[in-house]
Parts: sequence; structure tokens; C-alpha cells
Amino acid sequence: MCLIFTCGEHTFRKEVEGYEGVICQCHNCGNWAGHVMKSNPWFTFCFVPVIPLSIHGYQDVICHICNFAQPLENRSDLQAMRRGEGGGNIPMQNQPPPQQQQGGPPPGWGQAPPQGQAPMRYA
Repeated sequence: MCLIFTCGEHTFRKEVEGYEGVICQCHNCGNWAGHVMKSNPWFTFCFVPVIPLSIHGYQDVICHICNFAQPLENRSDLQAMRRGEGGGNIPMQNQPPPQQQQGGPPPGWGQAPPQGQAPMRYA
């Protein structure tokens, strides 16, 4: 009789409260695909989580493109977003657009092409 046992590790992830829907720039690849996630690693036996490897888990900024993980405490821009300071020039997610000036179209609409450049022509 042959018995085969499988041991391993699995990480459960969920978004951190207060950072739901916030997307930030990855400091590794530069893409705007970073999400603030809480990771809880578990030891698995036969694909069943048995023992937690961390009691409190880890709060990281994880990029969904390159899978780079950076601790949240190293990202002062995101911590400023949580405190409501706005984070400088970093755009907040799920916010209404800034108010437009009254009486005219938005900048760049209905204007002539820039001086010194001919309009594009397609061959």
C-alpha cells in the first residue's frame, strides 16, 4: 500500500479596510496596478490549511502585473491617503472629477493645432 502526502504553503489575501478600490503605482515596474492587500500565509497538509504561519498577517502593496510586494509602512504616499491628506499629487480613486470652469469647453477642446506643427495626414 502506497500513501502519498502533500505539504505546502498557501497565502490568503484580502483588501485592507480603508484602502478598498485604491490603485497605486508599483515601485518595481511603474504600472498603475498596485493594490493594498493583507496576506495571511498558512501551512497546508494535503491541500488543507492547518497552521497559520503569521498571527496578524502582512499588509503589503502588491502589483497585479509583476507580483512585487512592498510593505505598506514603506509607502508614505498611501498612508497619507488613508489619513485624508490626499497624498500630494497622487490621484485619489473613485472621486468625482474636479469642477470645470463655467462658460467654456474643457482645456484642449475646439482649439487650433499647436503652432509649428502641420496637421497629421494619413497616407
